[in-house]
Amino acid sequence: MSSKLKVLQVIPKLGYGGAETGCYDIAHYLAEKDCKSYIITSGGPLLKFVRKDKVKVIRLPVQSKNPLLILINTILISLIIIFLKINIVHARSRAPAWSCFLSCLLTRTKFVTTFHGIYNFSNRFKKFYNSVMVRSNLIIAGSNFVFNHIHENYGKLVTSQKRLLVIFRGINTEYFDNSSITNEKVKKFRSSISFSSEKFKILLPGRLTRWKGQEMFIESLNLLKEKYKKLNFQAIILGSHQGRKVYYKKLISMIEKYNLKNDIFFLQHFSEIPVAYYISDIVVSSSIEPEAFGRVSVEAQAMRRPILASNHGGSKETIIDGKSGFLFKNNNPVSLAENLNRLMEMDKDKLQSIGNEGRKNILKKFDVEQMCNSTFLEYKKLIK
Repeated sequence: MSSKLKVLQVIPKLGYGGAETGCYDIAHYLAEKDCKSYIITSGGPLLKFVRKDKVKVIRLPVQSKNPLLILINTILISLIIIFLKINIVHARSRAPAWSCFLSCLLTRTKFVTTFHGIYNFSNRFKKFYNSVMVRSNLIIAGSNFVFNHIHENYGKLVTSQKRLLVIFRGINTEYFDNSSITNEKVKKFRSSISFSSEKFKILLPGRLTRWKGQEMFIESLNLLKEKYKKLNFQAIILGSHQGRKVYYKKLISMIEKYNLKNDIFFLQHFSEIPVAYYISDIVVSSSIEPEAFGRVSVEAQAMRRPILASNHGGSKETIIDGKSGFLFKNNNPVSLAENLNRLMEMDKDKLQSIGNEGRKNILKKFDVEQMCNSTFLEYKKLIK
């Protein structure tokens, strides 16, 4: 069966996000299973890591929401399906999903979609646009939180002829592993930031955008100093502003206002994210809107670091509260500061014990091999 399986994944761009890395992982897993694996994308930095001898990449402008381009992509994808004799088309975003949906109707090909996040809507047109993600034969939700969102908002479209299930996103636990960190990598990180090995290090990864909660994080650090008299810490905000210069300047102003210039450091770009986890004592995920999955929480646990995350969304599913990490009240700097203070007062053995439990949790539930194998088995069921 597997030797006959030909899967075409379609994604706007191959970057380093959860949807993109999931597409990359599945593509190479299929090749290892003696399947034919193809990706259609417009480009992206992750392309240079694709094994061209294993996975065939086709470049099309599938990132566009232009209706005319969507129709042109529909024709081109239909021809690709016919020429390559594709069994399954797997779309991972809404704009390309419309082209894939129409192409699969025309060619009578099995269609799969993955809900990687929550798609909000303010009117019927936007809801209809989003609904393409539930017009497939197999709908994959990346978490129970996403699964519930689909049922609540698109339940009428999930008929008995369709299969809806949860396949948790997975991460590469060999890449996110302390044993993979070398002294050279640590030295490189230290050279990129004013680094003090004596201070307690708090890491906040994530692109700079309001919903990731950087403002609330800064407020909590001010409380940590003013209320709990904690002075011996160093916070690192790791992530790009991606053009949000006004928001970035606002964060800088807050830091100056609270006199935290010597305590908080920004690092816009650093390719070796596991190293940032490795040098940290604890990791924070402060999103004020629900994370569909919460990749930071999973990566931190894989790196044996205690995670402190907002008590909503996917983090509630990936963290064993009080054992592999802790949940604090959403959008509440007082609760975050209280938990930060508690963790800072723990001895190193206790922190390490929490980190070890986190690693066990990820290996058991969120390893990329499990995600790929579960998806592969669903593909095989679909074409039987």
